[in-house]
Amino acid sequence: MNLFGLMETSGGAMQAERMRAEVVAANMANAETTRTAAGGAYHRQHVIFAANSGDPGFLDSLATASGTFGSPALPALNAAGSGPVAPGVYIAGVVEDPSAPLKRYDPGHPDAGPDGYVSYPDINPLTEMVDLMGATRAYGLNSSAVQAEKGMISSALEIAKS
Repeated sequence: MNLFGLMETSGGAMQAERMRAEVVAANMANAETTRTAAGGAYHRQHVIFAANSGDPGFLDSLATASGTFGSPALPALNAAGSGPVAPGVYIAGVVEDPSAPLKRYDPGHPDAGPDGYVSYPDINPLTEMVDLMGATRAYGLNSSAVQAEKGMISSALEIAKS
């Protein structure tokens, strides 16, 4: 891997962490949403990351060594949606949390059932803040890695000039 490949890897990780932060923000914004277009309370979303080694043979070897067969269910695609991505992390998908909504007694609420209970999303603001802090920290670390890589490239160009 060359230095530009390292930048692609860090850039892919930054994209994944940005998406993670956006999903956390959507979860927090919908923490009190009792009615969605699909019907029912909003369900918390999770971002699923997966590794892309850049070498399909490696994935097959890993699957064989671990006792499973085949490659990952979701292929890694670049930002345009086609073609392989650089080695690193990519977003395998965004999934809905299957946990049941929380029930609160509020007979005056427009979404209350006949028993007077309203279904609210099972979203804990503390959990969401920890996820957001993790995404922010990982994004910052990858940004630092990109800056370090840029410094290495500049130093290599300076050495080449001499």
